[in-house]
Amino acid sequence: MISKEEIQAVDKFNMIGSIATLQKQVSEGLKLAEGVRVLDEINDIVISGMGGSCLQGEILKSLFSGSKLKITLSRDYKIPEWANKRTLVFAVSYSGNTEESISSFRDAVKKSCQIVAMASGGKLEELAKKNKVQFIKLPKPFEGFQPRAGIGYLFFATLGVLMNSRIVPDMTRDIEKTVKALRDVKYKDNAMDLAEQLEGKIPIIYTSEKLAGAGYKWKIAFNENAKTHAFFNVYPEQNHNEINAFVNIKGDFHVIMLSNDDDHKQVRKRMKITKELYKKKGVNVTEIAVTGDSLLTKLFSAMMIGDLVAYFLAIKYKTDPTPVEMVENLKKEL
Repeated sequence: MISKEEIQAVDKFNMIGSIATLQKQVSEGLKLAEGVRVLDEINDIVISGMGGSCLQGEILKSLFSGSKLKITLSRDYKIPEWANKRTLVFAVSYSGNTEESISSFRDAVKKSCQIVAMASGGKLEELAKKNKVQFIKLPKPFEGFQPRAGIGYLFFATLGVLMNSRIVPDMTRDIEKTVKALRDVKYKDNAMDLAEQLEGKIPIIYTSEKLAGAGYKWKIAFNENAKTHAFFNVYPEQNHNEINAFVNIKGDFHVIMLSNDDDHKQVRKRMKITKELYKKKGVNVTEIAVTGDSLLTKLFSAMMIGDLVAYFLAIKYKTDPTPVEMVENLKKEL
């Protein structure tokens, strides 16, 4: 088991404290959205941002998969060409200074989209005020806090705007269940056990489309916190291509399957069969049955576990999970 002394020696900026704020971010995120609503008719939604500032879009897509709600993620310098006055654009940059997000915001203004900007300040706040665009001010990052740890603020502020605008139904009961689930103290022990198994391995995360947002969050948590490669894919698509990569295995992989009892029966069957096929190939497989009273609860419970697993893996690697040196070096070169 990982000791407190190991954690204190490595986690210089208290990333574990940032992860632990997820529960309170739920109510605070909803509060940020108070009074922010769209009155005109909306045909589609674009979430524009980079890295953690676009992650809430992945979760929204999972949450409303199969519904009529059209959600598009834009991780570029422009939003889609088809966007127009009936497109609701969430222009997001936690710092407020991300160059792609600022460029996309200007593009959304040019296309006469309905815009809600979200940032903790910076150039994006300035542009929102100048263009008289609705603005949600995110909490200022404290020392050591990274935007990727602010998914609760970002997601529930976005969900709050959609509920206020009656674009999605009221989800108060599901939100309450999610807050309750995030109090579970078992997450840490289970996450620590899995991190022990993952040391020296390359994690591959598989989910259904319904849990894709959570699976992607696992992937980027390994990248940013543990500073290691990780890969992600979804069923049933995975069975039509990536499964063949396990014929000539060229890495020490550990497969993590996030299963959901509400998935299509054939998806559940595919996961079960694939699990056994991988084991026969000598690949370690961990299946995590994600439980909860709602899909929202399952998504956030799964993300909490993933963040903790990646965090404890960082401790095993004696790597401070907070700094993102490679990103900062890239920005300097740009």
